[in-house]
Amino acid sequence: MTFVRNQWYVAAYSHEIGQDLFARTILSEPLVFFRSEAGAVVALADRCVHRRYPLSESRREGDTIVCGYHGFTYDTTGTCVSVPGQTRIPRTARVASYPVVERDSFVWVWIGDRDRADESLIPRAPWLTDPAYTTVCGMEPLAARYELLVDNLLDLSHETYLHGGYIGSPEVAGTPITTEVDEDKKIIYVSRHMADAACPPFYANSTGIQGRIVRWQDIEYHPPCLYLLHSRVAPVGVLPNEDGSDPDGFHVEVVYAITPETEHSTHDFWAVARDFALEDQEVSDFLRESNRTVVLQDVTALDILEQVIQAEPEGYQELSINIDTGGLAARRILAKMAAGTPAEAQV
Repeated sequence: MTFVRNQWYVAAYSHEIGQDLFARTILSEPLVFFRSEAGAVVALADRCVHRRYPLSESRREGDTIVCGYHGFTYDTTGTCVSVPGQTRIPRTARVASYPVVERDSFVWVWIGDRDRADESLIPRAPWLTDPAYTTVCGMEPLAARYELLVDNLLDLSHETYLHGGYIGSPEVAGTPITTEVDEDKKIIYVSRHMADAACPPFYANSTGIQGRIVRWQDIEYHPPCLYLLHSRVAPVGVLPNEDGSDPDGFHVEVVYAITPETEHSTHDFWAVARDFALEDQEVSDFLRESNRTVVLQDVTALDILEQVIQAEPEGYQELSINIDTGGLAARRILAKMAAGTPAEAQV
């Protein structure tokens, strides 16, 4: 497997990072995070330069981390500022530090070359902090390679079979998709518009719609790290106005941040933002539990699929059909990104 290194990845939600030391592995690199006394998020390699002891298992003293094994002390830049038993600090006594940006409720980290860490490259999910929306979110560990999650999210026909009784209905699998690829911006668009569909419990219980619905699913995937699903539901026959306004539609923005942990595990960040029932805690609780259930159904299926793939004979050929055009485009773009300069990819 090849990782795309010169990219921003979501390391955590902003609310996960506080004063305590927080460990998370990104692209097979163990990192330690904490907030400085000024409130900025710091990210360092989670391994003391002396005897490799995890800094996340150590302690903070102000804006420094004191290694819990032998006391090597590091500042927020990763520079060692104190070593035991001597005043001279070796020139190589430092750990790597990583650029970090907080945006749209996420903590983004740059694993690649520091001089290429352009904040403008971070894809946006503005609904997650927009007061016109209410958001529920979570993260589930996935014991499978991140490409399997990309495949899963770009082919929503599986909702009919894997998520029946929650978010799936027969019309999802039965409706053709349209796929567009912006090669310059490296964005993949997959759309499925259903004019007359059953209303699954996920939407019936949150919107209050009774009967059949218009259901739109418009996917926007920014390889390798961010997936957006722009979802619209309304009673059958209710469409947006000619001027683009849509007061009678219900809009849900589903966001997935897809962060490889290792070659065979993934951090599956998910969030659901809605523009209706903003103050209704029962709706929030329902959507949180329902979407987590859906995510866990995906986790179970993809964990099984990972084991199948690892055990299959070399050269096995899978079959693809029309519903796979988005996923196949994603594979092609990811392969192209990973096959860039040596600094952009890591095997």
